[in-house]
Amino acid sequence: MENLAARSMMMAVKDTNPLTADFESVVRTFQPAVFRFALVSLRDRDAAETVVQDCFLKAFNSRDAFRGDCAVKTWLMQIAVNLIRDHVRNRKLRFWRRVTLEPPGQSGHRLDAGQPSPEAAVLSAEQIAAMWTAVDRLPEKQRCVFLLRFVEDMDILEIVAATGMKEGTVKSHLFRSLGAIRKRMDPTI
Repeated sequence: MENLAARSMMMAVKDTNPLTADFESVVRTFQPAVFRFALVSLRDRDAAETVVQDCFLKAFNSRDAFRGDCAVKTWLMQIAVNLIRDHVRNRKLRFWRRVTLEPPGQSGHRLDAGQPSPEAAVLSAEQIAAMWTAVDRLPEKQRCVFLLRFVEDMDILEIVAATGMKEGTVKSHLFRSLGAIRKRMDPTI
């Protein structure tokens, strides 16, 4: 009798895990964020889609092991960070890094009533391209921390959990990445 009660209690605990209760809603909720991060990290839509699929496959296969020590998004981003790191290191796929995509949200400019002038649009596009070039030149860890902070709007502690770095290391990488980008954007600094 006690064994049956313990087993039903374990099942109740297991059912409260958001990953085992409804994994489909987890995918719907977090897939856009994981894809956005993968796309800006890899600059290749096909590679980003592959990383996203692998990320959710790994999460699905290990969903029972999720302890809830961190947010689901943080856990998924940690998986994505590791997959992206593996992808970049894989020599067979290095040529994909050379393909550059237009940054998200920059899918062309239309002239509407509230749109900037063509000159302002060109200047803005050049500044954005220069910023993405500066981001691409950052060392891997600095780029990862920068993208998690400013593309995915994760706070320092979430980045710590996603990357496995210490808090001071994350802050240092963030500080250095911002300094490097500012310097590349304005060499007079």
